[in-house]
Amino acid sequence: MPSYIVTLKDEATDEQVQKLKDEVKSQGGEIKHEYSLIKAFSVSYPEGTVQALGSHELVKEVEQDQEVRTQ
Repeated sequence: MPSYIVTLKDEATDEQVQKLKDEVKSQGGEIKHEYSLIKAFSVSYPEGTVQALGSHELVKEVEQDQEVRTQ
């Protein structure tokens, strides 16, 4: 399954974030990492189904997880 970084809007409460993560799991997603400095988590999601997550009212951005390098 492809992996994505899901960034949430600043106004999302902890309870709303947990509810969204529960929804992701019920739709076949697997939470891989939860970030503590920002409201975000990484998730492996079934191919072709992440678009619905991107339109969720609490979601600020969904981007494919990828390796980042610095020189």
